[in-house]
Amino acid sequence: MDQRFYITTPIYYVNAEPHIGHAYTTIVADVLTRFHRLMGYETYFLTGTDEHGDKIVQAAEAAGTDPKSYADRISALFRETWPRLNIRHDDFIRTTEPRHVRVVQHILQKVYDKGDIYFDTYRGHYCVGCERFITDRELVDGKCPDHDTPPVEREEANYFFRMSAYQGWLIKHIEQNPDFIRPERYKNEVLAFLRDPLEDLCISRPRERLSWGIPLPFDERFVTYVWFDALINYVSALDYPDGALFRKFWPVAQHLIAKDILKPHGIYWPTMLKAAGIQPYRHLNVHGYWKINEGKMSKSRGTVVRPLDLAPTYGLDAFRYFLLREMVFGLDANFSEDALVQRLNADLANDLGNLFSRTLAMTSRYFGGQVPPFGDPEEPEDAELRHLLEQAVEQYQKEMPQLGFHKALMTVWDVINAANKYIDRTAPWDLAKDSSRRGRLQRVLRTLLELNKTVAVLLVPFMPETAEKMLFRLGVARNALDVRLDRDAVWGSLREGGAVEKGEALFPRVDLKKIASDKPLGKKDAPAVAAASAPKATRETPLGVQDGLIGIEAFQRLDLRVGVIRAAQRVPKSKKLVQLTVDTGERRQVVAGIGEHYAPEELVGKTVILVANLKPARLMGVESHGMILAAHDTHGLRLITTDAPTAPGSKVS
Repeated sequence: MDQRFYITTPIYYVNAEPHIGHAYTTIVADVLTRFHRLMGYETYFLTGTDEHGDKIVQAAEAAGTDPKSYADRISALFRETWPRLNIRHDDFIRTTEPRHVRVVQHILQKVYDKGDIYFDTYRGHYCVGCERFITDRELVDGKCPDHDTPPVEREEANYFFRMSAYQGWLIKHIEQNPDFIRPERYKNEVLAFLRDPLEDLCISRPRERLSWGIPLPFDERFVTYVWFDALINYVSALDYPDGALFRKFWPVAQHLIAKDILKPHGIYWPTMLKAAGIQPYRHLNVHGYWKINEGKMSKSRGTVVRPLDLAPTYGLDAFRYFLLREMVFGLDANFSEDALVQRLNADLANDLGNLFSRTLAMTSRYFGGQVPPFGDPEEPEDAELRHLLEQAVEQYQKEMPQLGFHKALMTVWDVINAANKYIDRTAPWDLAKDSSRRGRLQRVLRTLLELNKTVAVLLVPFMPETAEKMLFRLGVARNALDVRLDRDAVWGSLREGGAVEKGEALFPRVDLKKIASDKPLGKKDAPAVAAASAPKATRETPLGVQDGLIGIEAFQRLDLRVGVIRAAQRVPKSKKLVQLTVDTGERRQVVAGIGEHYAPEELVGKTVILVANLKPARLMGVESHGMILAAHDTHGLRLITTDAPTAPGSKVS
């Protein structure tokens, strides 16, 4: 049983199209599923749509159609969105499906026969948005806190679930199972709510007022209230009560929700399960809100971000990475395109992409694109890097089941950054110049190749396309769904002499300024590469040259800055040009004609002097801002640098 994993998202209400909040929840479920598959678990991942209730009728009327046609259209949008975000669910359930209707009516009849459903009249505050009666203590300034609208007074005869009878049991169950609701703040929130007497739950609506729902099996005059319908999907999809899937996966069930539906999942659902004689789920995992400009996303306020507008613009894996790295699970997080681009450029292009490109470029340059033997014995700095990687794998396996996605990624990036520094310290380009150090060069490059392979395996849950691409280029032909940690991350498992493919950059840098701000997301031009480099020799104003001399005023017009090269790659189809990312306090792209004198991997980390105020130019199709200063003599070309470490952006005067 412990080697099985069952995860569900909420079934999304079809009164709105998919947005980034839906995408985050579903991507998290996909990441958890892929992680457990990576660990060798048998997994099952369920998502779907919730299609009954007042709000669906209202939305259909507003759209000029009937509820069934409206639900079909919106449900299809959800179903079509998830594969386009590389989400691989095992089942997609709709509450209008016959298999679900049968199970809902079966459970209703079972609880009714037990005596836990009764008929009564109730008068109180009814929130149309929540589709339920709410208590005075739930109101904030006389309004529903979730919808910021005042409730309406309503008196109605309905059926009620005797939820209050299970309050003591639920408190005891939560206290005896501290991780039943995660993170702890939400467990405490549920327990705080349970300190007051629990009211019984209204579970029906008269068909004369609302016909769009599942009829009660014991009274055809009423339809089922939305929560006593929707929540049951988690077992109806497993063919409850006698299905093989139910027997196999329900004992390990985990639900994934946003905090706005904590009460139904943390109180209504476990008491419903108890009343029906079904064991409770294992974990309820609760995340926070994505906010825009510090406010909760809202369709009515126009602050909804659509995932399929973002993914094509910035890359699907970059989008997935950003969501999992930026949000601490359980807390709120702010979304902005600026933050997404910063993560893409810094973490993915500069750190991961740079490490992978340097490693494969040096393997191609020094070993003909083949995996070298380990060569010389391991030295302390090699062992230190390998030990750091082993610790990272261990920490990663600890954090992922505990929903510590950002911590798991931080651990992986610690290894990536350490590996980039390892390259700078070991300087393979210098080792390659000395034939007596061939064995040492083999050890360094093999260490880097093995490390890149393990990093790729660890990234499979988060960025499956990137991980698969990395493994393929390292000579490991694996579908991301078939990668296993205990097999594919074994140190030394790369085949000696196997071919590696240098290929193009994993993540081209993006310049947000190049993306037209007046176009809707998803309609923009392809992401532009951040620019910077040497223009042609043109002058727009006289420099005051006289007899080959210039005045101090002319010299002072030059803006010379100290820069540090953070990334380098050859410009395609050019022997001389190298595309550099130079840190001068801000990142800029510079194209320099030094490719015949320096390999790209030799340049990373070097301090240079940059002419920072030259007019932009385009060389071999790559835009450039700035010029790197170098000296040329009979021995070749040498970059001009400083005699001691100097902060990037320092002005030369």
